Amino acid sequence: MEQSLIRLTHCQKNIFCFLVPEQCPSCGEELKGSRLQEAPVSLPCPFTNGHKTSCCLLIAPAQDNFNRDFTGTSDLHTGISNTKGVCTGVVYNYTQTGVHKDQSGWEHSVSIPLVRPDMFHLLDQWDNYLDRFSDGPMWDPVWHSFHEDDHNCFSFCLNFVNTVLSAEGHSSLSKDTFTYNFILPRMRRVSKFTTLYQQVQKEQYYVVDRHEEGQEDSSEEITNKVTDISPI
Repeated sequence: MEQSLIRLTHCQKNIFCFLVPEQCPSCGEELKGSRLQEAPVSLPCPFTNGHKTSCCLLIAPAQDNFNRDFTGTSDLHTGISNTKGVCTGVVYNYTQTGVHKDQSGWEHSVSIPLVRPDMFHLLDQWDNYLDRFSDGPMWDPVWHSFHEDDHNCFSFCLNFVNTVLSAEGHSSLSKDTFTYNFILPRMRRVSKFTTLYQQVQKEQYYVVDRHEEGQEDSSEEITNKVTDISPI
């Protein structure tokens, strides 16, 4: 996604595009020199370079996901980043051959922060936690085989989160709770952004009533306030 997705408001419509058009695609009024209801804004892309993140759960297309997309029917892979995102972060992830420590391959990811930036004591211990956890026999293919349903890359990430929560004196999270509160809200944002982007690529513009879009934004804003709280 090389182009920035822009939203502008005119004639009570939200218009999504890559470039501000000369004429409103909804009413036909010339936009040059006219006063828009709001200044055009560039929408933040939900994807990030996972190797530039710190202490995040990362979601990326699996190796067999040849389209490299994030649709609901596509295979996805998850991992945990260490604290080295300022330089080139390492992403710990579990596959059929055991734990991998990737220094590349996660450049197009969805990131979910796991640690608040003011938790300095935990940030100091994060990489030690990751190394000790990854070296455990539970993730050694000699002792435990990868299982697509219940011993997989997401199991690795959730077990790590719960290991850290336990070490910090907190209760563990169930798979359903973690997925509903932290994974699904981000993936809904990804799905919405991707749909808009593809529509603009195809038609140049995507136009929606401002009232309808406002309702969606309000519910999403509430969801974001909840999910901005890191699980650890």
